[in-house]
Amino acid sequence: MPLHPKMNIGFARSVTDLSNWWRSRFSRSKELSEHVQLGARGEKLACGFLRREGYKILYRNFRARHGGEVDIVCRDGDALVFIEVKTRRRDDITRPSEAINAAKRKLISRGALAWLQLLDNPDIVSRFDVVEIVLAEDGEPRFELIPDAFELSKPYIY
Repeated sequence: MPLHPKMNIGFARSVTDLSNWWRSRFSRSKELSEHVQLGARGEKLACGFLRREGYKILYRNFRARHGGEVDIVCRDGDALVFIEVKTRRRDDITRPSEAINAAKRKLISRGALAWLQLLDNPDIVSRFDVVEIVLAEDGEPRFELIPDAFELSKPYIY
C-alpha cells in the first residue's frame, strides 16, 4: 500500500529535530547508570541490525509531548514500524521481551499514535516489532527480531 499523500515526513522530522535540540541544549548532564548505558548501546546496535534486515530508520527515542515513547521508528517496505528494544546481559532466566508488560505497551502505543498525528494521521499500515539483544560476556551480541509482537493497546484506536 503506498504512503498517503498527506504524509509529511519532512515536517515530522523538523519537529522532532527541534525537540531533540531543545532537550540536549537544556538537559542537565548526569552520570548515566549502567542500566541506561546498556539500553543506549542496545538501541544503537538495534539500528545497525535493522538496517541490515532492510528497515529504514526514521527516528530514535521519540518522546511524545503528553506521554508515550518509541525507541525506534522505521519503515519496512510500505509499513511504518514502531520498535521496542530490550537489551540484557543474559537470557537464561527470562527473555528480554517478557519485560514488555501492559503498561509498557500502552506507553509505546501512545508514542506511536503521537507520531502518526504528527504525520496528519496517514492511511498507512503500521505495526509494533521488538528487537531483543543479549550482550553475552564474550561481547558478541545476539539479536532476535519479533515482528508484529503486539497490537495497539486498548483503549486506543487508529
